[in-house]
Amino acid sequence: MLRELDPLLHSQLRLGIMSILMSVDGAEFTFLKEQTNSTAGNLSVQLDKLSEAGYITIEKSFRGKKPLTTCRITKKGLKAFEDYVNALKDYIKP
Repeated sequence: MLRELDPLLHSQLRLGIMSILMSVDGAEFTFLKEQTNSTAGNLSVQLDKLSEAGYITIEKSFRGKKPLTTCRITKKGLKAFEDYVNALKDYIKP
């Protein structure tokens, strides 16, 4: 029987965000926006969804006078991503 794919991670943008955060210690909002080619508004909404699920942390600070938002994947997010990838592998096995 196939495992259900996590609907939170099945979104292209949220999956892209998680993929990026898997390979870095942390990523700034502007970096994620550029890498995912998303709008600031859409990215913000998707980051909030991932944060509410406990998959990422969002840290807000300032660099000089400019606001700085940094995102990091959590242990829960790491496990959810790994589970998602493993479930996906079940779907593509011959």
